Amino acid sequence: MGQKQNSGKKKPFRPNKGAVKSSPKKPAASTQSGIRLNKYIANSGVCSRREADLYISTGQVTVNGKVVDQMGQRVQLEDEVRFDGRRINPEPMAYVLLNKPKGFATTTSAEKSNTVMDLVANSTRSRIEPIGRLGRNATGLLLFTNDDEVMRKFTNSTKAPARLFHVELNKTLKAEDLRHIKEGLKVSGKEILVEDISYVNDAPKKEVGLKIKNVGNSVIRTIFEHLNYQVVKVDCVTIGGLTKKDLPRGRWRTLTEQEISNLKML
Repeated sequence: MGQKQNSGKKKPFRPNKGAVKSSPKKPAASTQSGIRLNKYIANSGVCSRREADLYISTGQVTVNGKVVDQMGQRVQLEDEVRFDGRRINPEPMAYVLLNKPKGFATTTSAEKSNTVMDLVANSTRSRIEPIGRLGRNATGLLLFTNDDEVMRKFTNSTKAPARLFHVELNKTLKAEDLRHIKEGLKVSGKEILVEDISYVNDAPKKEVGLKIKNVGNSVIRTIFEHLNYQVVKVDCVTIGGLTKKDLPRGRWRTLTEQEISNLKML
């Protein structure tokens, strides 16, 4: 048989069925990080994505203090996003109460070990922060939340819910000094006011209960060191109406709806 002659016509190219089709290159991951601003707003419960686009285009949204009017803007969860002047959060509100043990620092720094954030790491997926501070060797109640409104309330010296501390000193607190603290002290030109102070029942008079609105425990040391006492132990017993009942040292729990409501009404 003779060989078939080449007709000279090129056959059209047909890719094999198993061939992988090329696809457009995707943008680098770095340009796709974060969450679209309209989704961020919608997730916060303010409005739908479509409505969010309208609000963005009319300049009613700011990110880290700057007006953003671009629809495709992406933001990070840690960015400060405000809608019509009010800060919004795309994560569910979370309220966690911890009974802090000794040896844990009150900080959100990931560079430090043995922090209170380690103790509440599994409490919620929302990014919560501690309200106020307890020293590394202080113990007791510490409240965490991502609710800016509650945070602001606690940092407002006139509206903050009072916290009750059990304080142990290195020596007996004189009745005269107890009265001075109750009436208010002036330290370095700054007045320090307490809600109440009294000796602890059935305990040595070097142990006192101190009720104060300040959210940091450094003020407690300031009060007593000003009067030449050393603070041996500090334990936060109550925050507003929240107590350590059924909450062992080192454990946490989420607040009930009623507790959250009560906290906001204080």
